[in-house]
Amino acid sequence: MALGLLILRLVVGLTLAAHGAQKLFGWFGGYGLKGTGGFLEQLGFVPGRRNALFAGLAELGGGLLLALGLATPLAAVLIISVMFVAIVSVHLKSGFFNHVQGYEYLLILGVVALSIVLMGPGPISLDAVLGIQDSGAAWAIGALVVAVAGGAVQLAGRRVTAPQPQKVG
Repeated sequence: MALGLLILRLVVGLTLAAHGAQKLFGWFGGYGLKGTGGFLEQLGFVPGRRNALFAGLAELGGGLLLALGLATPLAAVLIISVMFVAIVSVHLKSGFFNHVQGYEYLLILGVVALSIVLMGPGPISLDAVLGIQDSGAAWAIGALVVAVAGGAVQLAGRRVTAPQPQKVG
């Protein structure tokens, strides 16, 4: 079980960290702060560059914390909040499945982060090495509540313009 948790944390955590690096630095085919910021402004997250910075830091930081098994509730808060915002602002309208830009993949990433808080990061983690006991149902519920509240604040600050009616004739 310890090795399974380590593999899960490394794969999911480093995948999220890479997504954050795409946003922050343009690495791995990403658009960097400027490109990601422009996209986020189209979604109503103004100023886009600042929002791209925060989203990128949440993915990079949350992913690295998850991979290391360090401060796993904080890792989950960062991951779940950014996945929640992305699901609501971009992917929800496309339905569940990823192949049509749905929210399937983002939901899985958030649930994995939450599940690791529930189970604990395992004995092969920095939390275990440091003697940090920050797992279990109370920690998972707390992380979920804080993440959703943080995401809701971010979504509430969006500047979404109403669609303009089409002129006929």
